Amino acid sequence: MIRTPWRRREEPLDRAELARLLPAPGDPELSSDRLSGLEEHLMTEIRNRTPDTAPDTAPATSTGAPPAGLSEGDRAPRPARRSGRRPVLVGVAAALALAAAGVAGLAGSPDGSGGPESPGRAVTPPAGAVPAPVVQVVRGSTAGLAGAVADISGAAARAELPEPGPGQFLYVRSLVSWLVSWEGADGKNRSYVDEIHPREVWMSPDGSKGRLIEPYKKDLDRDGITLDDAEGGERTLNSPSYDYLRTLPTDPDLLVKKVYDETEGMGNGPDQQAFSTIGDLLREQVVPPKLAAGLYRAAARIPGVVLVDDSVDAAGRHGVAIARTDEEDGSRTEWIFDRETYTYLGERTVQTRDVEGVKAGTVTGHTAVTDRAVVDAVKQRPAGSAPGERAASPATPSAGT
Repeated sequence: MIRTPWRRREEPLDRAELARLLPAPGDPELSSDRLSGLEEHLMTEIRNRTPDTAPDTAPATSTGAPPAGLSEGDRAPRPARRSGRRPVLVGVAAALALAAAGVAGLAGSPDGSGGPESPGRAVTPPAGAVPAPVVQVVRGSTAGLAGAVADISGAAARAELPEPGPGQFLYVRSLVSWLVSWEGADGKNRSYVDEIHPREVWMSPDGSKGRLIEPYKKDLDRDGITLDDAEGGERTLNSPSYDYLRTLPTDPDLLVKKVYDETEGMGNGPDQQAFSTIGDLLREQVVPPKLAAGLYRAAARIPGVVLVDDSVDAAGRHGVAIARTDEEDGSRTEWIFDRETYTYLGERTVQTRDVEGVKAGTVTGHTAVTDRAVVDAVKQRPAGSAPGERAASPATPSAGT
């Protein structure tokens, strides 16, 4: 699997990153009268608190199962979302520090208004982020699943992909967008996502050499970053190469057993981890056709997998979807396929219920594969493929499903 920083964020930004993304706040000076008033008010609040209003100290739990550079199975389980509740600060110094920070944030607002909900005051989103799309959550069903999987696996088996030769590279170009769950100045969680943008990956068949170009990401050079694996680590389902994938069985019963055995103890339960692992193999890989057909049939054997009649990828293309909902965090991952050709289009992740400030229907992840090919060199693109510049804007595809 491609071992680079992944793009998916599903927790509030930490303070250091937030400070880096947002403009520096102002440095207001409070008058002595104003400072005394704030101190008196905060001390009154502290005295009036009862012992049972102690802070929520329950540790955040990992939500399991992406992310730009890694496929989802290549990273550790995604970071736990931190609770939006903040601990009570006890003591005059802490109270005054909190007051000063709050006033500084207000002074840094464009209109200098007195509160986050005041008319005309906009809470600034993270740089490069847009409000997350919200869609209607359509119920999935097992009705029609077997027939759809048969069509999808049949199309995968018939796919004509050139076999990479010595010195060649597997090339995948996608459009991607992932969640930035950001807590605003008023303490309320707001869901933003990256603007949908291109991402290109080149990998040698043995996985030893590669490159990622994602110029949208400020922390990545426009020339990309190397994916070379000088150590040549052991290949697994969570760190595969094309050569490794060619060694896997294509029988769906053998595949599903291998997936469960190799991912035991990972993620949010065996069924969800099995589904996520297969999805990782499909998202940003060139998979041998017969293996891809077997993987789809294997996925259909996982409990909880359903067919969704309509989903939309990051390029705005509609299709049918094989999907599964993570019982722990309520996120449903949908693999989207063209209605007529049954080719893989991309992936969408939708929140099916309110969880930690992320509302039901929020699209927390989007991908769309626009090119898969074999090329002769890193940074070489197939004829007619667009370079990895910022996407025009299918950033908010139709919200009908």
